[in-house]
Amino acid sequence: MNDALNDSNWIIAMQDEFNQFTRNYVWYLVPTSDDMNITGTKWVFRNKIDEDGNIARNKAMLEAKGYNQKEGIDFDETYAPIAKLEAVILLLAYVCMCNFKLFQMMLKVHS
Repeated sequence: MNDALNDSNWIIAMQDEFNQFTRNYVWYLVPTSDDMNITGTKWVFRNKIDEDGNIARNKAMLEAKGYNQKEGIDFDETYAPIAKLEAVILLLAYVCMCNFKLFQMMLKVHS
């Protein structure tokens, strides 16, 4: 973690992750009180590798330590920040087939 905080590439990756959460209104900070169950977070760092085995970019993910949460008490919705292209295609096909409305979808593609 300390290495990441001293590397400008990792700092940019962490800021990008945080900006995506803010832009999509995934969560917001609130003042704490004694009756709240505080859920911690941790940064997960991963290098994305290109076809030649070189580091293409740094990926930082902020993950909740949700193992002590209870549905309906600590949360009522979940958010999955990662989707494979095949899953997106399958979702769109199913939406079209069932004539569902798709309200929001954000894709960020890195080359």
